[in-house]
Amino acid sequence: MIRKRPLRAVIDTNVVFEGLTRQGGIASAIIDVWLDGMIQTYATNALAYEYADVLSRKLSRNRWGELQPVLGSLLKMTRFVDIHYSWRPVSPDPGDDHIIDCAMNANAMVVTSNIRDFRLAQESLRLQVVSPLEFIIGLSGVAFGGENG
Repeated sequence: MIRKRPLRAVIDTNVVFEGLTRQGGIASAIIDVWLDGMIQTYATNALAYEYADVLSRKLSRNRWGELQPVLGSLLKMTRFVDIHYSWRPVSPDPGDDHIIDCAMNANAMVVTSNIRDFRLAQESLRLQVVSPLEFIIGLSGVAFGGENG
């Protein structure tokens, strides 16, 4: 099935980190489709800074130097969202609330390896939250309905 519009997604930092540091996995495939323009990603300035902060702290200086241009390319393809309305607090992890705000303001799903912390947002806000595997399967156009389908 050919998708008319790319999936709209906010990619959690855990997926970006894994995708950039572990080649050949599902998170790496998400980075590949992001770079190929097959998905439309959304972020806030805070989320973009979080990506850079986590990568720069957890990687060696040389490895961060190699991945920094890739992150820059990903962010150039990302639409930045202004937060007009906040739903905080919704997550048991306060660090995830900015991801929820971004996704809700962008009308996008959240792709994360930590679905548990987004359960309340799924239930109370009807936010679509998917694992990296579910997201890759959804690219076929089979798994998602509604606005993203």
